[in-house]
Amino acid sequence: MAEDYDTMTVAQLKELLKEAGLPISGKKADLIARLSDAAELETVEIESESTEEAASDDWDDEDWDDDVPEGHVAKQKPILDEATKEALSLRSAQKKKTPSFRRTEWFRYKRLSRSGWRAPHGMDSKQRRNYRYRGSLVRVGHGKVSAARGLHPSGFREVMVQNTADLNTMDPETEAARVGRGVGGRKRQHIYARADELGIRVLNRRRDV
Repeated sequence: MAEDYDTMTVAQLKELLKEAGLPISGKKADLIARLSDAAELETVEIESESTEEAASDDWDDEDWDDDVPEGHVAKQKPILDEATKEALSLRSAQKKKTPSFRRTEWFRYKRLSRSGWRAPHGMDSKQRRNYRYRGSLVRVGHGKVSAARGLHPSGFREVMVQNTADLNTMDPETEAARVGRGVGGRKRQHIYARADELGIRVLNRRRDV
């Protein structure tokens, strides 16, 4: 590769350095050395990646399955009728077309950019008067499909859970659990274990618990 660099002009070498994001200052020998080092480093990275891929291919399916805890059903799917599936699909398509609703003067004050929607007030409010450059207003026409209202994107109906007793009245086929924010780590472990026994999906399962 160094011999090929020797036949190039300084301008050509600088173009290669620019494409690689490397400095273009120095004499021709410095430019060639810089390109050669970059080429060697790239070769080493490619070889290391190929070694890692080969090592990962050596894993058998049986070894991989050993790491999955028994009874873990976090990927439980809901049982939905065709009408509900169509409603969820329609809601997802409508959501892509829904504009982002931002509070008045959100671009001017950082605290307003972090807050939720507030209806604009004031006689001279440009957003209230529907000036398009001020953003969209929340209107009735932006509502989603009523048949899918309140459903999780997966299709489950969320149920707030504070303890293991709340899981006993749930339907694993249509409902999923969401553990309350104030529940401690030890009680979470009991809730996760009980949910796995009943085949209930936990939507906000923590990986460190």
